[in-house]
Amino acid sequence: MITFQLNREFIALCDLLKVEGIAESGGQAKAMVADGIVTVDGVRELRKSAKIRAGQVVTCLGQTIEVVSDSHTKS
Repeated sequence: MITFQLNREFIALCDLLKVEGIAESGGQAKAMVADGIVTVDGVRELRKSAKIRAGQVVTCLGQTIEVVSDSHTKS
């Protein structure tokens, strides 16, 4: 499982896939979402710009990304 530390309110789904290296480009990330191979919290997500927030889990191509708040890791 990949842990992504979110340092703002949200990240767009396609941007998350690209940042974490699951998609090589924004275009590839959009195609993955359009093809229905991305789930958010276990539900297929078809919105390319879905706002992903801390506490959500994204899965694509066998990779799982847990999104956590950046402040969650600070003491």
